[in-house]
Amino acid sequence: MSDASGGTVGGGVLRNEAALAQARFPGRAAWILLALLLALGFGLPALVSSVLMMTLLTQAVISGVLATGVGFLVKQNGAVSFGHAAYYGLSGYTITLLLKYGVVPAEAAIVIALLVPAALAFLLGLVIVRIPGVAFSMLTLAVGQALYEFVVKARHVAGGDDGLAIALPPSLFGTSIRTFQDPHSMFVICWIVLVLVVFGLFLLVRSPFGQLTEAIRENEERARFVGYQTVVPRSLVYALSALIAALAGALFALSIGFVSPDVLHWSLSGPALIMAIIGGPKLLWGPAFGAVIFFFLKNLAGDLTEHWQAMIGVILILVTVLLPTGLAGALLRGGQRLRDKAAA
Repeated sequence: MSDASGGTVGGGVLRNEAALAQARFPGRAAWILLALLLALGFGLPALVSSVLMMTLLTQAVISGVLATGVGFLVKQNGAVSFGHAAYYGLSGYTITLLLKYGVVPAEAAIVIALLVPAALAFLLGLVIVRIPGVAFSMLTLAVGQALYEFVVKARHVAGGDDGLAIALPPSLFGTSIRTFQDPHSMFVICWIVLVLVVFGLFLLVRSPFGQLTEAIRENEERARFVGYQTVVPRSLVYALSALIAALAGALFALSIGFVSPDVLHWSLSGPALIMAIIGGPKLLWGPAFGAVIFFFLKNLAGDLTEHWQAMIGVILILVTVLLPTGLAGALLRGGQRLRDKAAA
């Protein structure tokens, strides 16, 4: 897509149609990598017998799904959210309340729990994506904290500070509910979800829509000048990132069978953003990689000192200053250097 002069929108971000058509479909290597990653998810639980370790790995993967949603927003919209815990927690509470009052079957409750946060984010996005920079981030924080305060005060409906146990059915999607609460099998489910989410985003960013949103991120004014609507695509990106966060929240709720206001608090949104930055949001798998690193750094540092937050803060500063593309980008560059040396 080009302007009248034959140039491309956003400094060359939008490619010509022939290049787009070629880039839209992943090559054989991408499908092989997808199969290997899925196989890894099935194989790892067989190698790890510790229930505690599998529980930690499952929580890390769920955090990876949440961080992927946050990182996708940074990558496609160039926007930072401090409020994605709102969609993460809203998903869990939607499942809980729908099952508590027996409104719909459990499977339908999960689907609704994914659609409600996404729809809410899209409607909010139509307003807040127009606001640039720090103001956008503060608005996302305000939305998240408003929902948190509402749940805390709605004791008769949402249980207040005490939270709510989820009235899970004996089976879900034809599978025993124990499957979702056993760390080994739940890890496999969460891993498959994470891999498919990242692969789906990989396909999306190579599509015309992905190219358009990248062009808008690079130069929104020029994209608008050549005739593209910019608010709706940016709102859709925000909604999709919220949908991914809601998916993480649903997995978390199913794994522990309980929700509390903590799942809505900004103290969950902040670490998700840190995970994305440490891993590197420019790469779709970077935030998930950062989530795993963050999770184990947190547990390791917590065993060494009660000031583990300070250690994580130092690591975040070092990564931001020394590794602008995050640890994932550094890993790719290191691999490329090794291949270049081997080729030489």
